Amino acid sequence: MLCPAYQTPNNLEIYDMPLVRIDLNKNAPVERIRIASEAVYKAMIEVANVPIHDKFQVVTRHEPDEIIYPQEGYLGMRYSPDLIIIQVTWVGGRSVDVKKRFFRDIADEIHDRAQVRKEDVWISLVDSGREDWSFGSGEMQYAPK
Repeated sequence: MLCPAYQTPNNLEIYDMPLVRIDLNKNAPVERIRIASEAVYKAMIEVANVPIHDKFQVVTRHEPDEIIYPQEGYLGMRYSPDLIIIQVTWVGGRSVDVKKRFFRDIADEIHDRAQVRKEDVWISLVDSGREDWSFGSGEMQYAPK
């Protein structure tokens, strides 16, 4: 099971409201940005049960000295200037297995389509509650009933 479903007013079950941040080198090709964006969105739908069209992403390009990582590596990973940092904030509740597959699918897709080393696909998940979101107008659209 992923996380508890929420019934929308139209009786559609949804599991998540993600916000994705993708940070990468400003010299990265535009195609790499598109591929990273599509890889995350595809994994959200196919693995994490996010509804279609629930795509909120912020892409930030950085000067080479603005993405800082350990030059000596970390946990056996050695990073390059091609490092892509992806942070997904979503409603918590997914299993460890779903999260593992989510990470793997994104890294595989970016590697296969953009020739970025899998070691350079760094992903962080931030779990939140439904009440932690406002989709506009200063309202808590998914407030507890």
